[in-house]
This record gives sequence, C-alpha cells and structure tokens, in this order.
Amino acid sequence: MSDIPLGVLFGALIVLIFLSAFFSGSETALMTLNRYRLRHLAERGHPAASRASRLLKRPDRLIGLILLGNNFVNILASSLATIIALRLGGESAIAIAAGLLTFVILIFAEVTPKTLAALHPERLAFPAATIYTPLLKICYPLVWVVNIIANGMLKAAGISPDDMEDHSLSREELRTAVMEAGAMIPKRHQKMLLSILDLEQTTVEDIMIPRNEVDGIDLNDPLNEVVQQLQNAQYTRLPVFEGGIDNIIGTIHVRHAMHALMHETLTKEMIRNACRKPYFIPKGTPLNRQLLNFQHTKSRMGLVVDEYGDLMGLVTLEDLLEEIVGEFTTDPSDTLPDLQPQDDGSFLIDGGANVRELVRTMHWELPTDGPKTLNGLILEYLETIPEAGTSLLLEGYPLDIIQIKGNAVKTVRFYPQLRKNKPDYSI
Repeated sequence: MSDIPLGVLFGALIVLIFLSAFFSGSETALMTLNRYRLRHLAERGHPAASRASRLLKRPDRLIGLILLGNNFVNILASSLATIIALRLGGESAIAIAAGLLTFVILIFAEVTPKTLAALHPERLAFPAATIYTPLLKICYPLVWVVNIIANGMLKAAGISPDDMEDHSLSREELRTAVMEAGAMIPKRHQKMLLSILDLEQTTVEDIMIPRNEVDGIDLNDPLNEVVQQLQNAQYTRLPVFEGGIDNIIGTIHVRHAMHALMHETLTKEMIRNACRKPYFIPKGTPLNRQLLNFQHTKSRMGLVVDEYGDLMGLVTLEDLLEEIVGEFTTDPSDTLPDLQPQDDGSFLIDGGANVRELVRTMHWELPTDGPKTLNGLILEYLETIPEAGTSLLLEGYPLDIIQIKGNAVKTVRFYPQLRKNKPDYSI
C-alpha cells in the first residue's frame, strides 16, 4: 500500500463512499415503494418494476445482498482512511480520520441518499433493481450463507421469515386511501366509493319503507278500487295481499296489469295468477349482501321481516343503489314528502320521517345508529310520550311538537338554523 499514490487512495475512497450511498439509498427506495403501484406497473409490463417486484418477493435475500455490499464498502473505506491517515500524519491522525470519515459517510452516504430515496423511491429503486438482479445471481452463494445464519437466529427467536406480512388494505385503510386521493379521484366518485365501503355497516332495516307506508293491492277491495290504485301507482311493482298486508300473496308488475286492463281482461284472479312469489329478507341483512342477493334472485324488490316472520317494510333495488350514488332526485320535497319548508327557515316534518333520509338529504347531524324515525328519536330522548306544544333540544336542534296522534308524534316543527352547539362532557 505504501507504493500506491495518495491520489489513487483518495479516488478509491470517494468511489467507496459513492457505492455506500448507492446501497443505502437503494435500500430505502426499494423498501418504501408503493406496493400497489409497483404491482400495477409490473402487470402493465414495466421491466424495471417487474424486476423490483421479483426482488421484493424475498426481502430477506435482497436485504442480505444490500447489507453485504454496504458493510463491505464501508469497512474497506475505513481501512483506506486509516492508511491515508498513517501516511499523512502518523498514528495521531487515525482518530481525526475516523471522525471525518464518520461525518462524511453520515452526510453523503446515509442521510442525503436515504432522504432522496424516501422522496423519490422509483427514481432510485428501478435502476437499482436492474443492478441487483444480476448481482444477486453472482453473489447468491454468499447471500445464501448469510440468510441461513440470520434466518436460523430468527427461528430460534420464534420468528419464521416465511411468514410474510399481508400487505392487503383493511376497509378503514382503504377508506383513508380514498379520502386522501385528492384530485386523483373526483369528489363525487370519492363519495360513491366511501358509500360502497359503508354498505357492510348498513342493513336493509335502515333503508326500508316502513309497513305503514307500503302501497299495495288488497284483493278484498272492489275491482274498481283496485283499478284506480293501479292507475295511480307511483311504483312499477306493487305487493299484492288479501285481507291485510300480513297476508302477502306476491308482487305484480303494474305494466302487466295495465296491459290486461287495456284488453279488458283484468280480474282479481288474473292479478293473483300474475303475481310473482314474494321475496322475503331478514331485517339484519347487510346492504352489500342484499345487493348480491338481488342480483342472484333477479329481483328488484323484497319484503323485510323480523325474527318472528312479521312484515316490517319493503326495500327496493333503487333504495339500495341510492345508498351508493345518492338520491335520483334533486328536490328535497321529492325525496322527503314528509318535509315542508316554512318561510321562517323552519321545517314541518312528519314524525314518521326516516332519520337516515333527513341526514343524507338535509345534512343534519342526527344519530343514525338508534331509532329509524324522527318519532322514535324523540320518544327515546324524552323517555315518555310528549304532549302537543312540548319544546326540546334534540342534538342541539330546537324543535316543537305540533301534533300527537295516538301514542306517536305526528308533526314536528324543526329549526335547523337555530342549532346550538352540543354540550361537551368530555374531560
């Protein structure tokens, strides 16, 4: 070594520091790659992405190769720095050389390349993957020995390197990814994706039309009343029952009945024969499962029943799709006929109005995990049946009870513009 010029030694030291920077930066870049983007690029035939994906399938081999090269060049750089120090200043200069080399490696071979790799991983990872692929084949015997020893120590500690971590996203992680997509996904599409993720938490009971609001054909009614109901029907399909809604015969497509009426062949027996077998749905069925059930049974309407088999309401495919894409109408009075805006900014609301519809359409902050109707929400809050004229503060919203019918709240005046902040009882 004494015969080698100092200029050559300094040049070799600089090359080793660059190599150390390459190993350090490429390690960070490869480990911080977005695995889903990497998989997408690899499936599209991106060669560097394919190589990086193959390397990351066995991270123990990749890390073994990188650390083998990084430690080799760092130790060699330390040895060269010692030789240079001895030739320039003797033994007293070794400590100075060690301190300077530590500072140089820290700045130029660790912090700077790793920061760059963390900010732009693909810029470093893809070229590095091109180098590491053949280098791994050349150094495989040595890497294999290193991995055997390291994996043996891991197994002794009860850790198996074959148990790779599952990189699939949970529902909440996917929700966060959608919300942070920003301009990459339009706002409306974000809402639709989030609604799809929420289908699992919502049941058919939450969106059904309650039984007291279900329109249907009673075959015990006179034929002229049945015809009038068919002519005034707001839906394309209607349930058919006999003597009461609990005695469901089936569902009929209004078009079939009107076709028979035009040809003067409409009779109660014809309606009975044209009915499709009723499709019953348990009240706790999640919406994502029910969407698949509608598709499997080729149905567009189902009757919701409780655990005793009693009819609770009706749910349609349109109701379910509105949970994903939003309301098909833009006028709140069309979506919520039980809601009447007043000149003073308040609203007259029927007590049977669905709470979820109020929240989704009017964007009011009401709890949706309890009673399904406004009447139920008020009764749960008061824990008694109120009298007309009672005023209360519900979730910060002032409201007056205008009318009571039987044991239920019939009409409420709601003042959303006068909402007060809810008291905070948290410590």
